[in-house]
Amino acid sequence: MSVTIDGATDGDVPAIVAIERAAFSDPWSAQSFREALDHPAVYFACARRDDAEVAGYVVAWFVADEGEIANLAVAPDEWGGGIGRALLDAALDEGGRRGAQAVYLEVRDSNERARRLYRSRGFEEVGRRRGYYRRPDEDAIVLRRTLMEQDV
Repeated sequence: MSVTIDGATDGDVPAIVAIERAAFSDPWSAQSFREALDHPAVYFACARRDDAEVAGYVVAWFVADEGEIANLAVAPDEWGGGIGRALLDAALDEGGRRGAQAVYLEVRDSNERARRLYRSRGFEEVGRRRGYYRRPDEDAIVLRRTLMEQDV
């Protein structure tokens, strides 16, 4: 099966919320996702399999010359299939198109699967936010990827 990445729609929000709740202990609300849909600084995309079902999503903000990956999740039954990598690459490509020179994100200290993905795409640790996450309390590792001319 192939994967396509395209813009999220209001009709995708229920599937996105279900993935969000499966992936995170402190999930975003449906309203938070709906508010992101029409914001001009936001890149909000879904990964879909051939059956058009949402398999994952990414939400990124791009302002001036910086970006932030605010949320990225993949349905648990799709883990290991390259969907997270495809979503991250799409967001980085969009950042380059929008003139971002650096993209940041936070990741739970214990989330080794996500940290491996981010390392594989050139993200480097630049800081730590103590007690950033709730349920359970945990530090966030701040990562940065510099975008080069060849990235765009």
